[in-house]
Amino acid sequence: MTREPQVAVIAGVTVDTRHWIGGERVASTETFADISPIDGSVLAEISRGTAMEAAAAVAAAKAAFPGWAATSRAERARILHAIADGVEKRLEDLAIVETCDNGALLRSHRRGVMPRVAHNFRFFADCLLTLDHEDFETRGHTNHVSWDPAGPCVLITPWNAPLMLATWKVAPALAAGNTVVLKPAEWSPLTASLLADIAAQAGLPAGVLNVVQGYGSEIGDALTSHPDVRRISFTGSVPTAKRISASAAANLTPLSLELGGKSPLLVFADADLDLAVDLAVEQYDNAGQVCLAGTRLLVEESVVEDFTRRFVEKASALKQGDPRDEATDIGPNIHSRQLEKIDGFVQRALAAGARAVIGGHRKDGQYYAPTLLTDVAQDSEIVQEEVFGPVLTLQTFATDDDAVRLANDTRFGLAATIATGDPERAERVSAQLVAGTVWINCFFVRDLQAPFGGSRQSGVGREGGTWSFDFYCDVKNTVTAPNGWKNHG
Repeated sequence: MTREPQVAVIAGVTVDTRHWIGGERVASTETFADISPIDGSVLAEISRGTAMEAAAAVAAAKAAFPGWAATSRAERARILHAIADGVEKRLEDLAIVETCDNGALLRSHRRGVMPRVAHNFRFFADCLLTLDHEDFETRGHTNHVSWDPAGPCVLITPWNAPLMLATWKVAPALAAGNTVVLKPAEWSPLTASLLADIAAQAGLPAGVLNVVQGYGSEIGDALTSHPDVRRISFTGSVPTAKRISASAAANLTPLSLELGGKSPLLVFADADLDLAVDLAVEQYDNAGQVCLAGTRLLVEESVVEDFTRRFVEKASALKQGDPRDEATDIGPNIHSRQLEKIDGFVQRALAAGARAVIGGHRKDGQYYAPTLLTDVAQDSEIVQEEVFGPVLTLQTFATDDDAVRLANDTRFGLAATIATGDPERAERVSAQLVAGTVWINCFFVRDLQAPFGGSRQSGVGREGGTWSFDFYCDVKNTVTAPNGWKNHG
C-alpha cells in the first residue's frame, strides 16, 4: 500500500479515489477504471484493493471499536446528525457525482435520493436515543433487555443506488456502536469516498468508518472470511450471496442478505386503471434497476386490453436520454456487461415466442428501450429470473386464486404491488402473497421504521427501525434475582 495522491475531478467535484483506512487515505499499487454509463468515458482510476487492504481495514475497525462502543448514545447520535449536516451541505456534489457514476437521474438524486441519505443518519441517530425495552418480571426476577455493540461490520453495497443503500447500512451500524468496513460496488464507488470525507469532517473518530474498493471478489472474499468481523450485510445477487454465506460460515458470522426479486404487480378489474397504469410505468424507474420493481404485470383478463392500450400510450411518452437533463425520465443502464445481460434475456424470450408490445431492443450507447413482453410462459426464463433492466412482462389471470398462484410462483419473495378498488380483496390477497413488502394502490413507499427484507431467495433477515439494531447488536437479557442485595453494605 502507498499514500500517494490519487484523485479525480467529476463535474468540478474532486473525489479521492484511494481507500479510507484508519482515518487515512491509502492507495493500492493497482487500479481499475470507473466508467460513466452516460457516455462510456473513464471517470476515474480507482485503487484496487486486495487481501492486504482488507486486513488493514478490519484491523483499523477492530482497534477503533472499544472507544466507539464506549461512546455514549448521545454523542454517537450527535456525530450522526453532524454527518447528515455534511451530506446536506454537499448535496449537489453528491448528486452530480453519483449521476455521472451510475447514470441515475440527477433530478431524483437532488430531490429524493440524497435527502434520504441525510435522513438515514438522522433517523437512526434518533432511534438510538429512544431504543428501549420495558423491564419485565419472571417469578419476581427482573429481566432487562439491552443492545450491546457487536464489533466490526462488513457492509457490501450495490451499484443501483450506491450512497442511499450504503448509508441504509452504515447509519444503523454506527448508531449501534459498531465500527464499519464499507465495500462499495466496483461500478459506482465514488460517493462512498465522499462519504468518508464527510464523516471525518463531522468528527467521526479514525477507524470507525473505513472504505475499501475492489474489483470482483478479490477483496470481498478476504473481508467476509475474516475472523474479526462480527456482522456482514450484503445487497446484491443470489450467486454472490451464496459465496458470501459460504465464506462467513467458517466463523459463523451473522448475515443480513437482500437479494433482489421478481416481484408481481397485480391489477384487478375493479382497480382505478389510470392509477394501475401509473404504477406499472413507474417500474421503469432507474432504467429498471430497482430490486423492488414489480416487473411481472399480472392483469385480470376482462381489463387487459384497456390496461395495455393505456400503458403503451403512457410508456411511449417517456423520454430516454442524458440523466443530467431535467426532462429525462429514463437514463442509461449501468455498464455494458449489464446491457448485454438485459438484451440476452429479451432476445431469448423473443426467440421462444414472446411478443414485444413496446421496445425489445438496444439503443445507442448504454440505453435499452423500455420493453413490455407478452405471450410469455410462467416457467420461462424471462418470467422466473431477475433481468434488472427496463423490461416488464404481461400475463393475465381470471380469478383471485389464479393471481395469487402466478404471483407466488417464483423462487423470489421481495415485494408485491396490488391495484384494486376492493379493500377486502386487498387484505385477502396481500395475506396470501409471499413477499417482504406489499404495496396496495401505491409503490415504493418506504418508512425507515418498517422492517425491510425478502422471503425465499430474496434474502435473509430484516433491517429497518429496531430490526436494524437487533441485527447490528448483540441483544442481551440480564436477569436479576429478587432481594439480591440484602448483604450489600
